[in-house]
Amino acid sequence: MPITKHSRLVATTIAVALGATSLAACGSEDAKDDAQSGPASLTYWTWTPGMDKVVDLWNKGPGKKQQITVTVKKQASGDTLITKILTAHKAKKAPDLVQAEYQALPTLVSNDALADISGESKEAKSKFADGVWQQTTLGTDAVYAIPQDIGPMMFYYREDLFKKYGLTVPTTWEQFAETARALKKKAPDKDLTTFSANDSGLFAGLAQQAGAKWWTTSGDKWKVGINDAATQKVAKFWGGLVKEGVIDNQPMYTPPWNKALNTGKQIAWVSAVWAPGTLTTAAPDTKGKWAMAPLPQWSDSENVTGSWGGSSTAVTTDSKHKAAAAKFAAWLNTDPDAVAALAKESGIYPASTSAQLSDAFMQPPAFFSNQQDFYTKASAIAKTTAPSAWGPNVNVAYTSFNDAFGAAAKNKSDFGAALKTMQDDTVANLKKQGFGVAQ
Repeated sequence: MPITKHSRLVATTIAVALGATSLAACGSEDAKDDAQSGPASLTYWTWTPGMDKVVDLWNKGPGKKQQITVTVKKQASGDTLITKILTAHKAKKAPDLVQAEYQALPTLVSNDALADISGESKEAKSKFADGVWQQTTLGTDAVYAIPQDIGPMMFYYREDLFKKYGLTVPTTWEQFAETARALKKKAPDKDLTTFSANDSGLFAGLAQQAGAKWWTTSGDKWKVGINDAATQKVAKFWGGLVKEGVIDNQPMYTPPWNKALNTGKQIAWVSAVWAPGTLTTAAPDTKGKWAMAPLPQWSDSENVTGSWGGSSTAVTTDSKHKAAAAKFAAWLNTDPDAVAALAKESGIYPASTSAQLSDAFMQPPAFFSNQQDFYTKASAIAKTTAPSAWGPNVNVAYTSFNDAFGAAAKNKSDFGAALKTMQDDTVANLKKQGFGVAQ
């Protein structure tokens, strides 16, 4: 692949971590070498439920014809899986394919664990929105994974209670703040929503929508922009609402939060496309009372959303059948039958734009049976997903967020100071790991 600024950086970080000298050596040239190597038996590490049933379609169909068999090995998700992959890779025993969250890709790439499959993924690119595809390239000419599922962010609100209190669905963040204040005046015992300091992914998505790029490159160094103007704007906005007392400051995914949603104490939620599944268990008594709308914008002229969650299918550098693995990854996430099975068996919202409007999404989620255009609207919102910029120590930044913002939310203190702590912790960790950091 052409050596861009970012790929030079990745090569440098690999040299620091593992003594390797070039990322290009593990790229699509390796994949081409095994293209005609005959039968292949591949192993796929994934946490997605029902994936074995989806893979059966491959093994009985395209895989059988091409003599490529895939075996699913169920794994834990998150940092646990990343650690296991890196440990296996260090022993040169990583599986052929792995499921990886988008924010984990830089960590895996900087450790030379993922192969560049750009040569085998050219036809797949057109199936995805640019902002989604960009997350698998890390801003280079390489392609390190095929997008699988995404989490475009949206605004959920209690339609009945908005009507009861005479509230209008906000289209801008300024209107969002005004709505929170109006509700508090009309019903002091209720909150529009909460700021949850245990959800770093939510905050990252909000910053992404505002234009933040937390990790970028400068020559052969990483540049951390967590404390940039866009994120400062987001932090100031939410910190102001918490300090003012017009929204709650309690974390989500707790019994009190569930109760607040179920009883109507909180009447809105900034979330992602997967929210209906959460509401089904968190607020079962409110079925059919919610509606979904686009995320509020920072100005009337904008139409952009952030992303909260999502994962991809990547091929490892340890695989002896990279071309075969890349074929399966592309099939899994673009073939109509495969994506329909993923929706049915695994409950995912596909990254593929055509799959978002397939028969599997003709009916709304059962919890939103009152909103027949749920998935049509979701697909339109997904196309506006802003590009993201992840780095090799997302886990450190997220942990710092939980600690610093957790204290700030609890004490209703300055979110700006918490953001600076998050920036400083992330930079310090990069330097400790031996990465070059630009100021």
